[in-house]
Formats: sequence, C-alpha cells, structure tokens
Amino acid sequence: MADNLTYKILRAHLVAGDLRPGSDITVRTDQVLLEDATGTMAAMQFEELGIDSVRVPLAVMYVDHNVLQIDDKNMQDHTYLRTFSARYGLRYSPAGHGISHYIHLERFSKPGALILGADSHTSTAGAAGMFATGAGGLEVAVAMGGYGFDFPCPRVIGVELTGRLRDAVEPKDVVLEILRQYGVRGGRGSVFEFHGDGVRTLTTSGRATIANMIIETGATTAVFPSDRETEKWLVAQGRPQDFTALEADDGAAYDERITIDLAKLAPLVAVPHSPGNVLPVSELPDTPLAQVCVGSSVNSSYDDLATVAAALRGKTIHPRIQLTVTPGSRQILTTIIESGVYQDLMAAGARMLEPICGPCVGIGQAPLQGAPSLRTFNRNFPGRSGTAEDQVYLCSPSTAAASALTGRITDPSGRSPIQPRPAGAPDPAIHDRHISSPLPVGDRTAIAVERGPNLVSPQLPEPLGDDFVSRVLITVGDDVSTGDMAPDGAIAMSVWSNIALCARFMFNRFDPAFFDRAQEWGGGVIVAGDNYGQGSSREHAALIPVYLGIRVIAARSYARIHRRNLIAAGIVPLVRSGGNDAAVGQTWNVIGLRQALIEGASTIDITSEDGESALKLTLDLTDGERSVLLAGGLLAHIRDGGRKRIPEPALV
Repeated sequence: MADNLTYKILRAHLVAGDLRPGSDITVRTDQVLLEDATGTMAAMQFEELGIDSVRVPLAVMYVDHNVLQIDDKNMQDHTYLRTFSARYGLRYSPAGHGISHYIHLERFSKPGALILGADSHTSTAGAAGMFATGAGGLEVAVAMGGYGFDFPCPRVIGVELTGRLRDAVEPKDVVLEILRQYGVRGGRGSVFEFHGDGVRTLTTSGRATIANMIIETGATTAVFPSDRETEKWLVAQGRPQDFTALEADDGAAYDERITIDLAKLAPLVAVPHSPGNVLPVSELPDTPLAQVCVGSSVNSSYDDLATVAAALRGKTIHPRIQLTVTPGSRQILTTIIESGVYQDLMAAGARMLEPICGPCVGIGQAPLQGAPSLRTFNRNFPGRSGTAEDQVYLCSPSTAAASALTGRITDPSGRSPIQPRPAGAPDPAIHDRHISSPLPVGDRTAIAVERGPNLVSPQLPEPLGDDFVSRVLITVGDDVSTGDMAPDGAIAMSVWSNIALCARFMFNRFDPAFFDRAQEWGGGVIVAGDNYGQGSSREHAALIPVYLGIRVIAARSYARIHRRNLIAAGIVPLVRSGGNDAAVGQTWNVIGLRQALIEGASTIDITSEDGESALKLTLDLTDGERSVLLAGGLLAHIRDGGRKRIPEPALV
C-alpha cells in the first residue's frame, strides 16, 4: 500500500488503533516540548502522576512567554520550572534564549520523529519532516510519563506546490492563501501534507512559517518531506547525523487534494479579527498604521529579518510608525549582529527586542486602541495584543517592510529588487552553552523542586454525576478563542500558575460579571457557537471551568485541542444544533448523562425547569474519550489503570 508521509510517520509510532480518520489511536512520542506559559500546569500535573523521571527520549522546557517580570510571579514560575526540569530529567532553556518553536527546529528537529508539545505551534517542526503537534498540558504530561499520546487519527490533505514564488511574495503568503481557502475551521481533524516541485524552492525557515501557521485552519499539523534542503539545514546546525530522507510513496493516497501554483500568488493580509479573514494587499482599502511588528512566534528567522533589513537599508521608517523586530532565538540574534542586519534595522528606526514571544501574546508593545497594527505574527484574535479594542492585521515580512516605510499597509509588489545580506554560518554550540542537559538519574532525587506561593496545583474534577441541574452562565458566539477564557497580556498571564486567580479573567471581554455569577450559582453551563476554543493550547481554558463547577459545555462545534482539554479535565463537550438557543439564567435539567456515556448513546435530552423536553444534544465522542470522562478526567483515568505505560524506545 502506498503511504503518504503523515501515515508513514504515524505507522512507525503506532502503539494501538488503526490509521482510519476519526478512530482512536495511541502513538509513541519521541520528543516533548513545554514552555513556561503552559508548562507550570503540565509540570504540576506530571508530579501528580507520581513518576520519578521523564519517560521519553527527549523533553525540553523553554521559558519564552512570561518574562516581563513586573513582580516576582514570573520568577517564581522560572525557578519552579528550572528545578522541576533538573529533578525529572528535562533540558531547560532560560528566559531570553529564544522562542520554543524556533529553538527546537534549530537544535532538536529530527526527520521521522514524533513530537508532542504543550503549545499549539509545536507544528513548526513539521518543516523538518517530523509529525509535530500541540496538545494540552495534561496530555503532554501523560505522554512525558511514558503513556504515549492518544488522539483521533487525522485525515490527510495533500497540498501540491508547483512553480516558484515571485519577488516580494513569501511563504507567509502561501499559508495565508490556504487560510483564505479553508478559513479557521476547514482544517479541523486534518494534516496538511506538502509535496510537489514547488516544495524544493522553499527554505526550511520558509517551510517553518507555513507549518507554524497552518494551525490557524484548525489543523492537527503540517508535514513537509525531508529532502536536500532539510539536509542542508541540519548540516548548518551541526547535526548531519540526524538527517534521513523521507517523502510520500509514489501514488500515495490523500483524503483530499489541492494544488497551489506559487507563481500565481500575490501578497496577502489577514484583516481583523481572524487569521481566516484574508484579502490581497492590493485590494485592501487605504489603511494608515501606528505600529509594525516583525518576528516573534513566526517570521523570526534570519531570512525573514534580513528581508526586512534589506528593504529598509539606507532608509528611515515613517515618523508615525513604531517598528519592533523580534528574532526567534539567540542564535539568530547573534547571526543578524554579525551580518550587519541588526545595524540596518536599528539605523532605519526599528526597536530591537529580545528573543521571546513578547508582543505576539501581549507581553509588551500593546498597540494604540483602535489604531491598525500590522504584524508578521500568526494570530489576530480580539485583545490578544494586550489592547482590548485592537485592530491587528497579519502579513509577510516584505509587506511589513514596505508598510513601515509608507506608514500604511502597502503592497510590496513592483519594488526594486532587494539583496538581503548573506548570513554567516550559525553557531550551533550556542544552544549547548545555554540549554541545560539532564542530570544523571542517580543525582536527580537530591534536587528540591522550588514551588513559590503563586504556583497552585489545579483542582481535580469531582466524579461525573448522572443527573444534575444547572443554569446557563453565558452564551457566546462563533470562533471564541481560549484567549477569551484565559487572556493574554502581562497581568492575566502572570497568574496562569494559579487557576483560582486566573479564573477571574475568564470571559471578561464578553461579560465582566461572569466570574461572580459562576461563583454565586456554584457553576452552570456555557453555551457557544462554532469552533469554540480556537487558538492556543492553554488548558487553563478547561481548568477554569472545573474550578467554577462547570461540568458540561454545549457548542455547535469545538476546536481540536480545546475539545480534548475539556475531556481531559472531565468536562463533557456536548454538541448542539444550529437552532438550539439559550438565555443566561435558563435552567437545564441534565438527566442520565453518565448512563448515556456508559451505553454509548449518541444523544442526551435536556429538559427545561417545567420538565418539558427542551433540547436534544449530541454526544460526539470516541470510545476512548467516553472512558476518560467516566473516570473523571485523564489523570483519574491513568490512576485507575485506564492506560498502560509504553515500553521505553531507543533514544532519539
């Protein structure tokens, strides 16, 4: 049978289940990625498993989100994560060394390996021929404990790339074109696998841009072949031994096929407030800017920054513009300094930021209220920038550079050709100098894990009952992000290690009275539209409802990671039809929920206060998901022996 590359990698890691879209599968994980924003919850839940050491060949903890340090809460997190890593056998990358996705691509990517990360943009490593996907912190903790990763098998969309990108059109425009076609929901349950002659024209960093942002379609990940470009990348990073050539078999089957002619693409921009609202830059109405931001979570490679610097060399940005530039790693920062790119950017008027996530998650550089901000980032959800009434647009580095000069969103097509400065050889050893190595197993038990007062283990859910009465706490619309449940920004993110404090921020943008009402009512039901929980993998968006006493959510559909986070936390994700409306305060009598899960029922009736049938909601769950919910969440499921530990593989 001719396999696509996605199924080749999954088959090599398959422990249980069949590779059929939608069916439960369990895979062995070679690598685990954690970062500080989600890592504290993942680490504290790992400790709840009672395991003495990580049970995967490689686990890395990166500090790249909560680094503003306006008080001591961030430092409490860092101290905890550093000592946790030393105690349990993780590598540790300190604050300022770089952004998890990009460092991991530089230092640890390995074709054919499978990586699970507590960050939705773990998918970036798909650029190097890996199966790389994000999940909630508890699922990552369980995988790190040696139990593998359990998830519904994805379908595979084959994306054939032909031709070559024209001047001023970049890989960012490729993924924006896919978002134009699929929106933020069309990729759910799917992997985008790239093939065709056009792939060979894309650099590894360019592929990383596409793999990073493909998640915004709702996809599981993106997979690129491992080819001569991959080998070139690994050789430059001092790891030629990690190269393996990988591609789909001739005649490989795909569940869906699309073709993109790179030569026909034009510069694109995503307009507020969704990565799926994509327009050609040339068709955008005149849009004066106050801010342009380059780099951070995506488009922070040497090629990206050198492209911007070449367009700005010898010029000065528009006087109205604040331009920030964020390199993806300390290695890139060193390289742009040595090549002269750093000086070009500084001379043009750019503010150079340290290699952290920074403005991408509202940690600094919050834009002016209501004033358009153009960014090369991956998300422009409302308020993500740190400003409640923001107007964030997403674009490529070429579009960002042209716009910084004119002071308005500008199509870079037709400009005079630019010549980026060539990069010197990167310094692979910089990562070994700053990323700690695991201690010998015998030395780890002597390490004391330091947990400050702001680090509080998440509350475990009560066993799921059969019958209960709840009131509707809030109704929200389509495409609500996890950032609306556990908001971005320096203040809210500083308490992500303490769910009781974090809960006070849930749904503040929609209804500031939500938290008080949930406390007063002792819980309730959240009613939502389509694609509930899009965006970040932050499981805080599921742990907060547990803390507030919420046991069911009713939405028309769910984003992949958030849906799994709800199940892992013991919350039932009910599916409602388009005509099922509800009002705040409406009473729901939930009858026979536990029994419905046991019996494998596909629907459950919700009755109104007077006892008359009001709603019929769907239980769209796999057998494995029902087992987790019946156990009271994933942690209880593991403790009850619901999943067996996988024999440890050879080191990767």
